[in-house]
Amino acid sequence: MEVLQSRRGRPKQNDLSYRDTKDALLQAGLIWLTQNGFHATGLEPMLRFAEIPKGSFYHYFDSKEVFALAVLERYRHYFENKLDRYLLDDDLPPVTRLRNFIESAKAGMEKYAYQRGCLVGNLEQEANALPETIRLAVLDTYQSWQSKVADCLTLDQQQGLLAHDADVDALAHVFWIGWEGAVARARLLQSSGPLIQFEKFYLAGLPR
Repeated sequence: MEVLQSRRGRPKQNDLSYRDTKDALLQAGLIWLTQNGFHATGLEPMLRFAEIPKGSFYHYFDSKEVFALAVLERYRHYFENKLDRYLLDDDLPPVTRLRNFIESAKAGMEKYAYQRGCLVGNLEQEANALPETIRLAVLDTYQSWQSKVADCLTLDQQQGLLAHDADVDALAHVFWIGWEGAVARARLLQSSGPLIQFEKFYLAGLPR
């Protein structure tokens, strides 16, 4: 575990409550970890960006590892709400829900000029160097996301739109493998092309 030396800083000269300061730290962590990953995110520049003294950081988090776990938890909550908003839309066929999620995520990457990808995907690329607690949290997050896609595909299957013998768990697993790869390539190319190709081939390949 990477432990940060505990020091107290001067209080921030504004009217933020402790709750607000913690929220600001987590929001800054979302931005920096999503753009840079765990190891490339330095505490000092992130705190300067957030205009928060180091002492406030240590009031809430004992280490960078503990902080990253809290950021990941917040990201997971945010992203699962987004998944539910699309995948639980009863007004649309299941596959259309999945397509709409992809389109929304593509628009989000375009909005931030491909500087931000997926926090979980970024951490996955550092898997061999991550603290074990973070690696396991990433795996648990993927399992949760896969279950949501599998539930959507199961509904597609129940409506007769997906082959009755299709392995929805395997298809959901493949979705996230392909999606994270497409997101990483989109960042590399600074283009939505890989996301468009992934959507095209994944949906076309679903057994009917």
